Amino acid sequence: MFTDRTDAGEQLAAELRGLDVDIALGIPRGGLPVARPVADALDVSLDVVVASKVGAPGNPELAVAAVADDGTTWRNDSLVGKLDLTTGYLEDEIDHEKRAAREKRERYREGRQLISLEGKHVCVVDDGFATGATMFACLKRVRAAGATSVTAAVPVGSPRTADELERKVDRLVILATPRSFRAVGQFFRDFSQVTDEEAMALLD
Repeated sequence: MFTDRTDAGEQLAAELRGLDVDIALGIPRGGLPVARPVADALDVSLDVVVASKVGAPGNPELAVAAVADDGTTWRNDSLVGKLDLTTGYLEDEIDHEKRAAREKRERYREGRQLISLEGKHVCVVDDGFATGATMFACLKRVRAAGATSVTAAVPVGSPRTADELERKVDRLVILATPRSFRAVGQFFRDFSQVTDEEAMALLD
């Protein structure tokens, strides 16, 4: 059990200390309070990598895909097939969420461009994952940008998703994958929502 996201970040930072990393990227909003102690411990800059989830019809919390701010898209093909979603639905929703991700990127970066990730060792940090849709899209985006190595770091996550995620990265650092996992928030005493203003204040 973590006290809050900052506590989780400090515990994660202890595991990551000494890792060869050039930049830490937090996934807003909840990933930034976790990523700040990580970036400080590794003595690297902290920036954001942004993605937006595409929800299932009538169930927006059930992610069938996610799209990053540059348009990089990850799809849960098994779920898309199970729900028999049409190509038209997916294209419309992905286009909508792509715009949302770009707007969030502009809000957080305030016009600054993400530094080049070409040849960099990158650590992507979030506060946890269930389906992992947002993390998968962000990792795909970082890979496409030419990162030499990619580490995914989270305090807690679904065991099933962790197994799949481990195959997508050079290194997965996760403090807990409980069998009792139902949602990320159940492992935090304080999992109150992070505002954009609070998250942006944590950036370099």
